[in-house]
Amino acid sequence: MDTVGGTVAPLRLTRRGRRVLLGLLIALAALVVVLVAKPGQAADPSSPPTAVVQPGDTLWSIAGRYAPGRDRVATVEDIRRLNHLEGYGLQVGQRLTLPRL
Repeated sequence: MDTVGGTVAPLRLTRRGRRVLLGLLIALAALVVVLVAKPGQAADPSSPPTAVVQPGDTLWSIAGRYAPGRDRVATVEDIRRLNHLEGYGLQVGQRLTLPRL
């Protein structure tokens, strides 16, 4: 430890040292921002897919659009079950919860 006249000399940073220290502080701040930031809605895997009924839509057509490679009868029944539908009728503007594929 350097002393000047019995007192401790102040710490001096070189230009390179100041740059390194500034870089570390910026990296630390960026890490805090990344850890604290809330994920977007699209990233939320807990929200189920939905569809809004358009004019002319039926459960059959919605099932075909949503899951074209899946058995439509099973998809229609899953949609009915998820939405507590007693029949097969839909209302324009109705929001339907769709099954996860």
